[in-house]
Amino acid sequence: MSNLEWDSKTVIGFKAKAPKVTRNASDLNGARRTGAVVATDKKVTGGANKARQGPDHQRIAKLDRENEVAPPPKVNASVGKAIQTARMEKQLTQKDLAQKTNEKPSVIQDYESGKAVPNPQILSKFERILGVKLRGADIGKKLEGPKKS
Repeated sequence: MSNLEWDSKTVIGFKAKAPKVTRNASDLNGARRTGAVVATDKKVTGGANKARQGPDHQRIAKLDRENEVAPPPKVNASVGKAIQTARMEKQLTQKDLAQKTNEKPSVIQDYESGKAVPNPQILSKFERILGVKLRGADIGKKLEGPKKS
């Protein structure tokens, strides 16, 4: 408690002066005459066209385009056709096949139209229920039963 200075005073509500930005030479010279601290900053892009930033901007944009991730591959059209023909042979609707595979009807629709990303688990469900090969070399071929040795 003995370290307190009794002579110091704190003014509440006193705002410190913010630095003033001047745009003309007469104000700048006046500040220099009074002895104020003067700092000058030159604009780097002053008067330049903002749309054309220079070759760096173009190079960065080109790099961005090159690094974009390719979309995942879609299911082949032959797989969709094989699902559809096998489903029609078994006289199943898309809704029936969806119920048997525990998938949504929109998933079956996406596979048949070739818009779906291939999922091995879903394809194996379709193979098991439809009895048709949907993966590998001979797509659309009927599956044989388990081999007996």
